[in-house]
Amino acid sequence: MAHIAGVELPKDKRIVIGLTYIFGIGKTTSREILEKVGIDINKRVKDLSMEEEKDIREVIQNDYLVEGELRTQTAMDIKRLMEIGCYRGNRHKRGMPVRGQRTHTNARTRRGRRKGSSIKKK
Repeated sequence: MAHIAGVELPKDKRIVIGLTYIFGIGKTTSREILEKVGIDINKRVKDLSMEEEKDIREVIQNDYLVEGELRTQTAMDIKRLMEIGCYRGNRHKRGMPVRGQRTHTNARTRRGRRKGSSIKKK
């Protein structure tokens, strides 16, 4: 069971997919990491040697922003937008869609459940 960047990687998956379980690493980044280290992308997580696991851990730690650091940076970026009072910051404050989506209908994920009248007439 490989433990990289504070995340347990699933042992039965290919390493290129297993690395995507780490927040901030997608398929492309995963392939780049494995290319740097020189590991076959079809290798399973359970077949990794301790040396290969150590090499992957070092590359991720030195070259990439992942997990807690990335989450805090994202939160700080959003906080900065809200403090300077730009349009995107105001949308974040109000809990509205930030990237120009329509809100007359849809946008339920961002705005929450509908606030209909709960009083029914008999």
